[in-house]
Amino acid sequence: MYPSPSSAASSESTMTVSCPNCGAEVPWTDASEYRPFCSKRCRLIDLGQWFEESHRIPGEPVDLESPDETERDQD
Repeated sequence: MYPSPSSAASSESTMTVSCPNCGAEVPWTDASEYRPFCSKRCRLIDLGQWFEESHRIPGEPVDLESPDETERDQD
C-alpha cells in the first residue's frame, strides 16, 4: 500500500518511499511527478510487467468464453 500524500504534508521533513521497480528513494511531494516511481521509465517497466502478466492479483481464473452466472439465471 502506498502512503497518502496527506501524511507526507503533515510531517516537518519530506517523507520518502522506495521506487517499487528499482528501490531508489523518492520524495513524496508534488514535485515527484511519477511517485511512487522514481521516473517515467520505472513506471513504464512496471506497467509492462502487468501487461505481460508477470504481476497479477491472486484468484481463480475467469473463463471469459462462458456466460456469466447472472445471465443464465435470467433466461
